[in-house]
Amino acid sequence: MTDSILPPDLVAAATKVIDANRAAKRIIAVAESCTGGLVSAALTEVPGSSDVFEAGFVTYSNEAKQRSLKVSNDVIETFGAVSIAVAWSMAQGALEATRADVAVAITGVAGPGGGTEKKPVGTVVFARAERGGDPSDVIADKHQFGDLGRGGIRLQAALCALDLLMPPEPETPASA
Repeated sequence: MTDSILPPDLVAAATKVIDANRAAKRIIAVAESCTGGLVSAALTEVPGSSDVFEAGFVTYSNEAKQRSLKVSNDVIETFGAVSIAVAWSMAQGALEATRADVAVAITGVAGPGGGTEKKPVGTVVFARAERGGDPSDVIADKHQFGDLGRGGIRLQAALCALDLLMPPEPETPASA
């Protein structure tokens, strides 16, 4: 795709996500904070993505996370906005608000400010929730990208989120 304003590697990753989820007959959604809609933008760069991608939520403020995704204020106050607990709640909220089969959430510190000793600039947390999955089986991860600059952190976070949206590989029977 030559007319995209997005980096080619991001569009290529989004195309793989759309194609793989279409083949798996899965509907996807995302809940974004520090990426500010970059994952949604990448997914919608793919022609025909509307049959796979249902919704993207950009919940940048804590209030938006609470209002749009039903993230509990207690969870935000206890763990902080950049935490596995908040990312997991965001992913669950995106599932509940859509008909998606899988939702991925991203929250982090893109910088240049806002970092702390415990959560320096470049800290990004991801979570994936699946419809019908065990809600106590938290699928989440924290990455320390380092200070790649705001754009670099957001790009790496978007690429990671897209990777989490890939359906599981079909299991192949073990050879005897």
